[in-house]
Amino acid sequence: MRSTRIVIAGASSLLGAELKELLEESRLAGADFRLVDEEMAAGTLTEAGGEPVVIQPVDEDSFARAQIVFFTGSSGFTARNAGAARRARARVIDLSGGLAGESGTRMWIPQGEAPAGQGIEGEQFCVPGAPGCMAAMLALGLRRAGLKRLAVVFYRPAAEAGRYGIEELEEQTRRLLTFQPAGGEVFGTQVAFSMADRYGESSAENLARERTRIQREAAACLSGAGVSAAVQPSVQVVHAPVFYGTMFSAWAEMAAESAAADVATACREAGFAVAEAGAAAPGNVSVAGETGAQVAWPEGDAASAGAWWLWGGADNVKFPAAQAVRLAERLL
Repeated sequence: MRSTRIVIAGASSLLGAELKELLEESRLAGADFRLVDEEMAAGTLTEAGGEPVVIQPVDEDSFARAQIVFFTGSSGFTARNAGAARRARARVIDLSGGLAGESGTRMWIPQGEAPAGQGIEGEQFCVPGAPGCMAAMLALGLRRAGLKRLAVVFYRPAAEAGRYGIEELEEQTRRLLTFQPAGGEVFGTQVAFSMADRYGESSAENLARERTRIQREAAACLSGAGVSAAVQPSVQVVHAPVFYGTMFSAWAEMAAESAAADVATACREAGFAVAEAGAAAPGNVSVAGETGAQVAWPEGDAASAGAWWLWGGADNVKFPAAQAVRLAERLL
């Protein structure tokens, strides 16, 4: 595997660090890893393959002889450097959303992959974030149970804003507990001990933009899986005052009355780990560190026959990183 070069572009990000760890535990652990990032992150000391490595800035040789290039930084960083990766004839796997919707980009989730033993066509792939993937998984799975309408509310953790988002939530928590003003350079508003459907005007984070991205990614996943006529989920995104873990509450209306076991089976076949009836429901703590998505046992809507409430979630960093590693293993 030392002859296989893998580049992680955006290596200092939460996604980049998680991806590197998962790659080192995968069948690609023996590859030659190259870690690059934006100028402000260059020089950061880390390790790869058990050896000290310094993250390098992107230059004309960064992608030379690379078989796969992962983009895990900002969408702008991806857009600026994806062309160089393609010119180096590397296969590109984007986790930033920067290439979503671009001509030639294939949105990929395991539920829409080719059967084992068959190659995967394409040179440029986009792995959706945890919300987009879970929205598509719900629509794909419940389609088999007669899905008529689907609405999903996602609860966004501070980690979706990267390390600075985590640091700001931590700092706001400390300040508020000592009766100081919360402050808010990253989010532009109080996010500790508070839920919100939008951030401050000064914030670069935007929940409406996140909602659009989730809908776009879910639609692309459904189209890529060959079910473009499937029900498109309606999506809302709200801030949750937690560090990690994307949770959701979904309302699904079926064309005909169905049993909870049927809905649970559909979710399980879509790739969710389903908690048994009466068992503890997943939460942002229990999904932390897990590579898969989880959902609680379905609950019927007492006000609407044939409709169901679903509660679930996934580790917002590890879940998409694991999907990207799975794709890389198939490509190589």
